[in-house]
Amino acid sequence: MMRDVTGRLMLLDTASLYFRAYFGVPDSVRAPDGTPVNAVRGLLDFIDRLVKDHRPADLVACMDADWRPKWRVDLIPSYKAHRVAEERPSGPDEEEVPDTLSPQVPVIEAVLDAIGIARVGVAEYEADDVIGTFTARARGPVDIVTGDRDLYQLVDDARGVRVLYPLKGVGTLQATDEAVLREKYGVGGAGYADLALLRGDPSDGLPGVPGVGEKTAAKLLAEFGDLAGILAAVDDPRARLTPTQRKRLTEALPYLAVAPEVVRVADDVPLPDVDTALPRAPRDPDAVRALAARWGLGGSLERLLATLAR
Repeated sequence: MMRDVTGRLMLLDTASLYFRAYFGVPDSVRAPDGTPVNAVRGLLDFIDRLVKDHRPADLVACMDADWRPKWRVDLIPSYKAHRVAEERPSGPDEEEVPDTLSPQVPVIEAVLDAIGIARVGVAEYEADDVIGTFTARARGPVDIVTGDRDLYQLVDDARGVRVLYPLKGVGTLQATDEAVLREKYGVGGAGYADLALLRGDPSDGLPGVPGVGEKTAAKLLAEFGDLAGILAAVDDPRARLTPTQRKRLTEALPYLAVAPEVVRVADDVPLPDVDTALPRAPRDPDAVRALAARWGLGGSLERLLATLAR
């Protein structure tokens, strides 16, 4: 269950944003004991700017409860394999994260909880899937804030769903709608997942169809409509495929049979019952004060609280 959201809903791909904060804010930004807090303060500054500029009615910090779900790995074993720091048979694999970032994540979670910003992660799912489910259930417009192009598949002009993609910090965001996608990739939101799985994505360990890059994938989708149309064309000797394309697609059929489930964002995640409304005052003022003092969050936290109060 979730709150009935009819105003503008903003969904944060939280890990994507705190990684950007970590690399964008100098690690000389530290707590009183010398611990780096650049990701913490950078993320608070990001959220402050986003709320000021876009004024969402609701906001959710979506989390990776499992950044590499087993059900995706079972289908494509190479999925994110190059990012595994330690395999854990009894639980989620440990992701390779910079040494000074890992300790900041629990601080980020504690601060968001104390402020009262909804924070949602669901076991066995990635943040993308949480975002996909909130988006599917929203009744009003949705802004998805992420540096991950995978979420372009959720863009839907008819429903007012767009991706705010950071180009530089969050001061410069690309408001990605269907026109932007069609200009850059030749597909709309509904076609982006098919484009991505055909093209592949080394950063996610997705092999794609060998020899089929972004332009070829876009041409195939323009010709045959979607992945199902392309697969039907492979079986149709009259279809306008070059011999090389037909050979490559035929050899990739085992991959193409499982890739859609891996690449497409889930929209049926069992979300917890959570109040997504932006808080005007901290949920736990005492905890906010303690965290501010312990971690030296200073102006970053003060500015966000002042923005929320307005």
